[in-house]
Amino acid sequence: MSSKLEELQALLAPVVVALGYECWGIEFSAQGRHSMLRVYIDKEGGVLVDDCAIVSRQISGVLDVEDPIAVEYTLEVSSPGMERPLFTLEQFAQFVGEQVKIKLRSPFEGRRNFQGLLRGVEEQDVVVQVEDHEFLLPIDMIDKANIIPSF
Repeated sequence: MSSKLEELQALLAPVVVALGYECWGIEFSAQGRHSMLRVYIDKEGGVLVDDCAIVSRQISGVLDVEDPIAVEYTLEVSSPGMERPLFTLEQFAQFVGEQVKIKLRSPFEGRRNFQGLLRGVEEQDVVVQVEDHEFLLPIDMIDKANIIPSF
């Protein structure tokens, strides 16, 4: 996790929790005037638009005071949704048995993209079965991971 992302997590997660929500994860992509800060919130029974608005107002106030992002950015507060992103080993463990799509920061065994069955977590690795092969993917190499919804 980048130091900027860690800083934002430390600043914003307590705010989200204090409002009665779970801070599911934070994404920050710095791309000049198109930078995006996305905060995923969750709660028992699901997240409504009003929940996102409440959290967005509170986070905006904190960000205005603390000013941790030097560039212009867009703030988005969202529920994790059906294609739920996974950020932590605990979250991966919670969704064992689900289909996942994982993109790595750099190639592992010659590839960066993996799609398959989430088999579990072993120490600092996420275990994914792709066809007949199991891969142990180090959590710190994962750039993006999402649940693939089944209908």
